[in-house]
Amino acid sequence: MRLRGKHIILGITGSIAAYKAAILVRLLIKEGAEVKVIMTPLAKEFITPLTLATLSKNPILVDFFNPENGDWNSHVDLGLWADLYLIAPASANTIAKMANGVADNLLLTTYLSAKCPVMVAPAMDLDMYNHPATQKNIKTLQGIGNIIIEAATGELASGLSGKGRMEEPENILSSVVDFFFTSSRFSNKTVLVTSGPTFEPIDPVRFIGNHSSGKMGSSIAESFAQQGARVIFITGPAKFLPSNKNIEIISVQTAEEMFCASTNNFSSVDIAVMAAAVADFTPMNVGNSKLKRETDEISIKLKPTKDIAAYLGKVKSKSQLLVGFALETDKELENAKNKIKNKNLDIIVLNSLNDKGAGFGFDTNKVTIINKKSEILSVELKSKTEVANDIVDFIAEEFDRLRGKG
Repeated sequence: MRLRGKHIILGITGSIAAYKAAILVRLLIKEGAEVKVIMTPLAKEFITPLTLATLSKNPILVDFFNPENGDWNSHVDLGLWADLYLIAPASANTIAKMANGVADNLLLTTYLSAKCPVMVAPAMDLDMYNHPATQKNIKTLQGIGNIIIEAATGELASGLSGKGRMEEPENILSSVVDFFFTSSRFSNKTVLVTSGPTFEPIDPVRFIGNHSSGKMGSSIAESFAQQGARVIFITGPAKFLPSNKNIEIISVQTAEEMFCASTNNFSSVDIAVMAAAVADFTPMNVGNSKLKRETDEISIKLKPTKDIAAYLGKVKSKSQLLVGFALETDKELENAKNKIKNKNLDIIVLNSLNDKGAGFGFDTNKVTIINKKSEILSVELKSKTEVANDIVDFIAEEFDRLRGKG
């Protein structure tokens, strides 16, 4: 429910892409938003007001007043009510009118009255989209502060293929969520996230490692950053790195290096998420040169690495929240709950190697999130980006409790 309490006006214009508005309304409602829909008269030819009224649970607004009873649909009041005005799809005609201040329907008068930010998702054929006049109008809207959700490339209603498709509803939803959370939920908070594997050297060539790609940790860091946090991202040699400007990346190789980077930064953070797959053991002796195969057998003596989460659990303050990860193969819940207690964690995220499509090497994940009170949230198999958002939502609720807000 990432949009709980948000007021969103959805403006729908006369475009074949108007059918996607039904999906978009449903997604916005599912995330907790209250949605009011304004349609241009031509938009009614592509999707019925009844469909949208049913999905939005609000009357659909088309005209300046209700012809049956004379009730006035105040564009001024609508503009004051909204936290965001989202126009999707936005036809070339409507974009041109917006850019030039034309106000010949309720959607446009509300646009000119709106005090809130405006997002625009263009939808038209590729020649109309590429026309210099349309491009000039889009740049004009951007220049006065409108947020443009760039059109996608693909098959168009004309049968041609090119740029001009309205972006998919799921991606528009992501843009809306990003907008609201950019400077809200974790603003003025610092979060430490560890990610990826560690490589424990045997000699200058070989190492002990694991299959962690770092995608889960990177997704968690991105989710925090999108919601306003400053993120310190400590990563082993991983395939995936976040790109948000609010994320500071510290690269390490070994468990010892990750321990030092984590402990050096821990005192300055509000939340720490230990998502890295840190090696439990490291070679006692590292060869200065490549080991040669002189016999059929070789023995490598190992010693335990430092337990980063356990150490942070000992030194954390009452105002800090510490999140651990557990990858288990048997007695999953029992082992995870024991780690919460033994390491003084506030939350643990449990991965089971018995779950297909989850863990290392997959774009999807399935986790169980547990807090100190043994409250459990089971997250079904979905993309790691979606799982990361669920984990961060859970952390946010626990962090609010920690600060006495929950």
